[in-house]
Amino acid sequence: MLAAVFVSAMAVWLWRDPHAQVHAEFTRQRWAAGLSLDQVQVADHRWVYAVREADEPDAPTVVMIHGFTGSKENWYPLAAQLRGRYRLVIPDLPGWGATERIQGADYGFVAQGARVAEFIAQVASQPGSEVALLGHSMGGGIAALTAADHPQSVARLGLFDAAGVRFKDNQFGIDVLDGKNPFAVDDEASLKRYVDTVFHVESAKPFIPWPASRALIAWRRQQAPFEQSVLDRIGRSEERFLPGDAAARIQQPALLLWCKQDAVIDASAMQLFGEKMPQATQVLLDGCGHMSIMERPQDVAAAVQLLIKKGEPRSKGWGCCWVPCCCWLPAATVKPSSARPLLRKRPHRKLLPGPLRASMTLQ
Repeated sequence: MLAAVFVSAMAVWLWRDPHAQVHAEFTRQRWAAGLSLDQVQVADHRWVYAVREADEPDAPTVVMIHGFTGSKENWYPLAAQLRGRYRLVIPDLPGWGATERIQGADYGFVAQGARVAEFIAQVASQPGSEVALLGHSMGGGIAALTAADHPQSVARLGLFDAAGVRFKDNQFGIDVLDGKNPFAVDDEASLKRYVDTVFHVESAKPFIPWPASRALIAWRRQQAPFEQSVLDRIGRSEERFLPGDAAARIQQPALLLWCKQDAVIDASAMQLFGEKMPQATQVLLDGCGHMSIMERPQDVAAAVQLLIKKGEPRSKGWGCCWVPCCCWLPAATVKPSSARPLLRKRPHRKLLPGPLRASMTLQ
């Protein structure tokens, strides 16, 4: 009898709030990462962000910027791997998630890059603690501009599957240039196509049961005009390659991380960014898609630790990163943690710390 009452109550709850299942899972992930929610008024927008203090007060602050159609929750699996080591600050970008959207405002690369700089200055920066800025997909393009235009605010930079360069043609890129939104969702079939496009690892794909799927589809239909306006700005306007251009001005230690099976931002983009950023460590993950931060959070966390512990700024004597020289760190391939490969030592580089050797080999 009690079981029947419980099931009935759950059914009514889900019927009244179809998003409840999704919100409950996000809350579980946030708690697992030790994050709490906060909000702040910055750059004419009310920002909502997740935050966790580091175990040590002078630890670096890691700011994480999500991508197109994404939100702060995309970073929770990585945050769970980094908790305690660093202060973590993970906002919803203006216009996205729970952060305010202003009708008619510009949400392109340049405008968002400036807003992120203001957010860092007001929320993330602390005396004696450097800021490492991580950006995924569209967030990577935004982060590149922030680091290039506001170097005093960003000590280290990580670009993951980042937008902003003319990568090798794939179906996603062709559709964007044709004026379409490849991420558009308006029914069950397009929802499945969207998930299959951004994820390569089957086990990492989110389970979206009914009625949550019905609510998500309805919500994405409502978002379609906004998504199209942003995609027009970052994918087809004069801004689309500004992040790649700005990369040549980035002096900070940097990390470029891609997945070999990325069907959104082709892995050829990593080389294009790398040609402008000779100081960047390049990490190519095999066996994952566009959502590296969700599909392979342990390996991404290892690469972030490498950036913070070992990353080096651009040297005045460095030219193109593809010219062999004693200071060049070759692209690295991170294999699944279960394979437990060892790092092959290069004579001109120091051996990486033990925890990183377990997941990374240099080519």
